[in-house]
Amino acid sequence: MLQNLGQGLQNRKGLAVKFLDFFIIANLAFLALDVFLAHSINNFVHPAEWVPFYFSLGASGLLALTVFTQRKRWKYWCRISIGWGGIGIGITGMIFHLNSHFFSSLTLKNLIYAAPFVAPLAFTGLGFLLIMNSMISDADSEWAQWVVFLAGCGWCGNFILSVFDHAQNGFFNPSEWLSVFASAIAVGCLVTLLFGTHQRFFFKFCGVVLGINFIVGIVGFIFHFSADLQVPAVEQIDKFLYGPPLFAPLLFPNLSVLAILGIWKLASNNNPA
Repeated sequence: MLQNLGQGLQNRKGLAVKFLDFFIIANLAFLALDVFLAHSINNFVHPAEWVPFYFSLGASGLLALTVFTQRKRWKYWCRISIGWGGIGIGITGMIFHLNSHFFSSLTLKNLIYAAPFVAPLAFTGLGFLLIMNSMISDADSEWAQWVVFLAGCGWCGNFILSVFDHAQNGFFNPSEWLSVFASAIAVGCLVTLLFGTHQRFFFKFCGVVLGINFIVGIVGFIFHFSADLQVPAVEQIDKFLYGPPLFAPLLFPNLSVLAILGIWKLASNNNPA
């Protein structure tokens, strides 16, 4: 069995696999910055808060090195280990975030104002992507289905974050509903893609939906950046620590790219008549 699993890396030769590798490495590296800003709000009061930061730095660097090595067995088990490490950190982080308020009193208010419980699951999603990408060739239709499924899970998390983050200020600006509606439609498209065979029109429609979400994310980033600059603070860095989460809207273009990659491979594999 282990021998068969080890063959997975030898069959990963497609352009899509290589692009997904780059996507995972880039996301892990970026998570280090995101975690550092998020946990700087309480000055890393708990030592465990450093774990995802150092994991992001180490994992992204190690994965980048595996691109240049010819030792296939070492590369394979390195990627699998990092993948399972990301899954464990994500689930543990979610429990820690919920434990900050929600578990002390199981109310919707405490769920909204707790540390964002969905955010650590970014590690879990990347971990599953890495394991899948190490074991399945992109020539297999299963590869595309897994990418679409995991992208859909990411969009579900993005929808929850959009609702809860904006609920903290009661959706003060009506434009804040745009991210909720856009992410909900993206979830619906990706869930539908997983069932049955679809005509090329639907693949194109999903691509348009994700393209719109990409733009929504860029516009949201500009709005958040502008709002952060208006936060009263002595130090410039405090504006970005205590204002609207600067990088949260970038989940939209990030997940759009991942989903479009899966849709592209799914459409090329389906070739409906």
